[in-house]
Amino acid sequence: MINTNYSNLKANYLFSTVAEKVRAYSEAHPDADVIKLGIGDVTKPLAKSVIEALHKAVDENAVAETFMGYGPEQGYGFLREALAKYYKTLGADVDADEIFVSDGAKSDIANILDIFDKNCHVVIPDPVYPVYLDTNIMDGRQVSFLNANEGNIFLPMPEDLMSDAQPDIIYLCSPNNPTGACYNKEQLKVWVDYANKLGAVILFDSAYEIFADKDGLPRTIFAIDGARTCAIEIASLSKTAGFTGTRCSYTVVPKELVRDGQSLKDMWFRRQSTKFNGTPYIVQRAAEAVFTEQGYAEILENIKLYQTNAKIITDTLDELGIYYTGGHYSPYIWLKCPNNMSSWEFFDFFLEKAQVVGTPGEGFGENGKGFFRLTAFNTPDRTQEAMNRLKEILK
Repeated sequence: MINTNYSNLKANYLFSTVAEKVRAYSEAHPDADVIKLGIGDVTKPLAKSVIEALHKAVDENAVAETFMGYGPEQGYGFLREALAKYYKTLGADVDADEIFVSDGAKSDIANILDIFDKNCHVVIPDPVYPVYLDTNIMDGRQVSFLNANEGNIFLPMPEDLMSDAQPDIIYLCSPNNPTGACYNKEQLKVWVDYANKLGAVILFDSAYEIFADKDGLPRTIFAIDGARTCAIEIASLSKTAGFTGTRCSYTVVPKELVRDGQSLKDMWFRRQSTKFNGTPYIVQRAAEAVFTEQGYAEILENIKLYQTNAKIITDTLDELGIYYTGGHYSPYIWLKCPNNMSSWEFFDFFLEKAQVVGTPGEGFGENGKGFFRLTAFNTPDRTQEAMNRLKEILK
């Protein structure tokens, strides 16, 4: 027998469809100067401190005395301690033994479901990062949605649940992918209190927290009172430090998080020690360098560049009078398609008329229809050129 739940998935993964369309266009127009503001891959290289740590770790593996073989599945102590100290700078107390190092937030978002029953009722925002929905469909879980829209500025609250069924698992992402919207402390407190009241578990994706570095916005759910009894946080160095190809993430499961008499921290440790052999030593040494004083200063320079790109985009949208969310606290800008175009119509229009690639909002859910996502992961010059082209085709 095969897993028939796969037949309930959409035929194609969103980003694969976008890539195929761009490939076909480029083959038909080989001289076209295509600017990509679609898939959220970084463009700046790894920071100097990170590269130095990688080289040092590689050299350690070249001699028997310092060679590193299998490491602990939950991550080396040096990185977990560094992350615990980092959490303190974000206003949260997290112990090193509550942190589990992995090879990507996408993997952990999917794999964390192993510790939950397949009969759990799952609540996911719409629009949403496709992995939340697809991984639950693969397991055959009941899924309902949070209605994120212009009316709530794409920051849905418990009253926006689109089902009367009591949620067991609630996905939240802040700053959000794809909308760029960011919850404040008061809003997250409502969610934490709601989850604790129901005994639900919040799976909190904080992959873009480094962009929410102003106006007192929470950069971890554990800065909210009560979160330690209802939340699991999944974070990543992909955007924080440009590790999209280097691969390193971390998941925090607090000791106080207990359901049905079972520690979810212990369950996750059991799952990881059985199914995961750990993140490479050299990658963890590179990740450790991110959280040194010098390393963090270097990655902030890269983040500032992406924030500059985001401002170029939002300034242009402001000038054109186009509604959007994101950009101010996020590398993502979520805009309403001009002239009442559908998401895919605007995708084709933008590509054909301006040779600029974004992501159709429709691919993120029903509420994404008529919206479009741009990313700030390019150079300022190319981002400005893309916006100049946008103004030209809309004038």
